[in-house]
Amino acid sequence: MERREALKRVAYLMGGAISATTMGVLFESFTVLDKSKMVNFSASDEAILAEFAEIIIPTTSTCPGAKAAGLGAFIPMMIQDCYPANLQDLFSAGLKSMDDKCFAKFGKNFVAASEQERTTIVTELRDEAVANKRKPSFFTIARDLTILGYYSSEIGCTQAREYVAIPGKYDGSAPLEPGQKAWATS
Repeated sequence: MERREALKRVAYLMGGAISATTMGVLFESFTVLDKSKMVNFSASDEAILAEFAEIIIPTTSTCPGAKAAGLGAFIPMMIQDCYPANLQDLFSAGLKSMDDKCFAKFGKNFVAASEQERTTIVTELRDEAVANKRKPSFFTIARDLTILGYYSSEIGCTQAREYVAIPGKYDGSAPLEPGQKAWATS
């Protein structure tokens, strides 16, 4: 099975947790005609994205967060491999804008900012995305890829959710105890 097909299945299973823009990108095919026009990401871009993803899915006392799951590298790979040129450009501009906004507000780049400062910037981006409703934005794409990448990673499947390596019969209506994690396998 190809990576794109596997991710489509994960996205389908996640249902409403992922925006229509991301679902559309995963279910449509496109060809990048000119690879020189693809957006390239640096190691510092990956570090920024890792910190962004960690705000969305933080490390807790019971489970590692998005940074530990390798989302800093996953998000750029997905943007380059699955998104058309116009959304790659939108994402790249949004990434730079987020870092610039952090520098303008706090006098330091996103990675150097405190967790509270990063959370403030991400909250502002979320509020802007909500105000723009159906328009694709850096925030919605990065959030969606964070959720998709985390819950399709080994950490997301085996530590963030209940996991049985060799499940018994399929039970589509398995009861959950109060406070129990959702099942990664049924």
